Amino acid sequence: MPVFDFKNSPEREKVSECTYTILHTNEPEASAEHPILVLDNSHAGLKHHSCGVFANPANRTAFELKGEAKVVSADILQLDARFVSLLKWLGENRISVRLSGAVQEDRYIVYKIREIAFGGAAKLSAEDGFLQFMIERLLSSHAPEDEAEDEDKEETGDSMKLTSIQSITDFMNCAGRTLPDNIRLWARRNLAVARSGEVSQEERRHAQRALSIMMNVRWKNNYFERIDVEEARRILNEELYGMERVKQRIIETIIQINRTHTLPAYGLLLIGPAGTGKSQIAYAVARILKLPWTTLDMSSINDPEQLTGSSRIYANAKPGIIMEAFSMAGESNLVFIINELDKAAAGKGNGNPADVLLTLLDNLGFTDNYIECMIPTGGVYPIATANDRSQISAPLMSRFAVIEIPDYTAEEKKVIFSKYALPKVMKRIGMHKHECMLTADGLEAVIDIYKNTSGIRDLEQAAEHIAANALYQIEADHVESVTFDEKMVKALLP
Repeated sequence: MPVFDFKNSPEREKVSECTYTILHTNEPEASAEHPILVLDNSHAGLKHHSCGVFANPANRTAFELKGEAKVVSADILQLDARFVSLLKWLGENRISVRLSGAVQEDRYIVYKIREIAFGGAAKLSAEDGFLQFMIERLLSSHAPEDEAEDEDKEETGDSMKLTSIQSITDFMNCAGRTLPDNIRLWARRNLAVARSGEVSQEERRHAQRALSIMMNVRWKNNYFERIDVEEARRILNEELYGMERVKQRIIETIIQINRTHTLPAYGLLLIGPAGTGKSQIAYAVARILKLPWTTLDMSSINDPEQLTGSSRIYANAKPGIIMEAFSMAGESNLVFIINELDKAAAGKGNGNPADVLLTLLDNLGFTDNYIECMIPTGGVYPIATANDRSQISAPLMSRFAVIEIPDYTAEEKKVIFSKYALPKVMKRIGMHKHECMLTADGLEAVIDIYKNTSGIRDLEQAAEHIAANALYQIEADHVESVTFDEKMVKALLP
């Protein structure tokens, strides 16, 4: 009778056991109230600092505590949705870590993770630096809608010796679905090119550079938290004198954001004479929105390729100014300040550079020729400035809510000079209020000299000149103070 030996038969595939539930939170900092994960401490004996490794999630979602006699396993009970991929990576690579947390009855609340060396010592190396970088990036991101497994996950192992490539690989694996879907797919393709031996060295270099640029941008969603209207009014009053109509339009924009939690469909186009504070308004809006800002001077752009970047087929290819702006800002939500929109030149026959901005302003996404990926622009708020509206094309004009900024009146210039410009200069150079003063006719003389100039830049320069002259007289002639009358002002200022 035949005897069958089943010893070498393949074992039935072990099903992974998931022990945790997902915590959906967008808190920017981890704490005992908003932990990264929660462990079962009913039998593990976890303390404030506990060393060990995360188990391979292919078997079980748990933390293996390194005890004196044996390894004790503690199941993961709750996990922040943003950290699913990171803990999977830590478990698969058996990376030793030290958890910091709080013991609450039979639960261990984890709010800090550090990589450690063998023996439990702190590991102040690039590896822990990478882990802290990943934790910071994940905390600044928004939780994905679900924890669906990424079926096409890139393998972590590769034969490349370049550290930057390995870091990008690890980052993609850890970030998981916190990255936008199209950027994840784009990154996989470019990582394959950067690691391929079948393409030229030039192609690998371009792919690596593009990956470095894209992965260093925090890709946020277009959801905006409520903005304090009173705080916004305070900032506007602090930065701008008068301009009540302009302030009202900005407040209306803020109220709209508070209702929809998204940016308005149209940016702002500020049109007015030079020196009327258009750029200052833009910076004030960025401060109110609590967003990084970047500037683009259209007067220096003479070729659309400067904005869109050049194709990777060229050895000296590089991204355009718009993509570099995202890279400099470090995140996808920003205020894009476009200065001198009316001075965009036609260039060298390749089209009007200003028209390149249309795709950016439509909030449907922007594609850079070098990056070759659709960049989400739902979190971009454009603010443009111009002196002459007749020089702006109609399609471009239709993308903005236009605000005309009139020149200051003589009375407004008096207030700005006496209460803002001159005190600001005196404070900067360390002068006291009584050391430099103007009589009523002296103030009138200052305003009269610059009555035919637009804006307040000339007034600010006049304040600088008067304060500097007063300081000179105090130091050279040993006087206690200087009071400028009409005659002195006319003799001093051109």
